[in-house]
Amino acid sequence: MTDPTSSPKTDNASLPESPFVDRLGARLLSASDGVSEVVLPLQHDHMNTWDVAHGGVTMTLADIALAMAARSLAGDGVGVVTVEMKVNFMQPGRGELRAIGRVLHRSTTMAYCEGEIRDSEGHFVAKALGTFKYMRRLAVGRDVTRQRLRSDPSAKPGPSD
Repeated sequence: MTDPTSSPKTDNASLPESPFVDRLGARLLSASDGVSEVVLPLQHDHMNTWDVAHGGVTMTLADIALAMAARSLAGDGVGVVTVEMKVNFMQPGRGELRAIGRVLHRSTTMAYCEGEIRDSEGHFVAKALGTFKYMRRLAVGRDVTRQRLRSDPSAKPGPSD
């Protein structure tokens, strides 16, 4: 999920650069010692047809909070990717959503996390559980893959032989 270029350790942490998360408008309040807090003031674009937070927005906020909790225990240059995540929705989200993420267990390669989201009135909106894999940034990025695909018309996405 997150860009692994840096590892937040203090309450002055910021979210890794991610065009999707930037556009969403989520703001990291803190991430340290396996706990994070992220807020998102809901805007018109975040709503579903019933004028409450879209489930995808709620899930994304949970993903960010859990990932940032996991990253807060990682070394420099190490990030995380979401392996699996489950979200239970309790009630619609309104106003500002606040997500708290916590690491329940960490192995050398994975972090098992939980979190909850509450709205601006403190109502319990959602509960999330997720598994995150620790990874270092690879030297080969998307641009190299795109270049290979452009230069070889017969190349297909997926594992190479």
